[in-house]
Amino acid sequence: MNVQQAVSIHDLMKTLGARARAAAHSLGLASAEQKNQALRAMAMAMYKDMPTILAENAADMAAAKAAGAAASYLDRLRLDADRVKAIGAGLDMIADLPDPVGRVMDAWERPNGLKMERVRTPLGVIGVIFESRPNVTADAGGLCLKAGNAVILRTGSDALRSAGAIHDCMVAGLKEAGLSPNAIQLVPVKDRDAVGEMLKGLDGNLDVIV
Repeated sequence: MNVQQAVSIHDLMKTLGARARAAAHSLGLASAEQKNQALRAMAMAMYKDMPTILAENAADMAAAKAAGAAASYLDRLRLDADRVKAIGAGLDMIADLPDPVGRVMDAWERPNGLKMERVRTPLGVIGVIFESRPNVTADAGGLCLKAGNAVILRTGSDALRSAGAIHDCMVAGLKEAGLSPNAIQLVPVKDRDAVGEMLKGLDGNLDVIV
């Protein structure tokens, strides 16, 4: 990679981090109803845009086969109608979960009468790096949203087209619910330097990386 390319990746990832941080501020205050609306809208978008998702996955599969990927690897990468429906159903299941934000986990009173509580709050911005399993795009993005966290997703390079189509559905759901489309972002390049930038913390904008 030349210097210009390296600078471009750095700037790209820096921008993703700044956008996620800005989205996290508003997302942490979003109501349970608003988050659930987004999740259900994402699921509906998955069903509606299934032909696009399957077409992009077919392109990923063809490229992986041409590169000599093993059968087990191809099975993890492959999507069909049932698997896309399962992705949508998974988002609906996340919407059905109790909202964790604001839940009191413990409470006690000090000898001086001061009352204390341990309350669940969002972490902020989470980075998730995962292999070429397209469904993780929705699983990880949906769970982070439910917990009030913005997320930056980095999939394996072989699944970028599939993950991109799924991510488009998630962005549509966020917009429908009036939430920032930057609450769930997908690294749009295959370059491995993007992972290195995430591991560096994106100028302090990543709070947790998985």
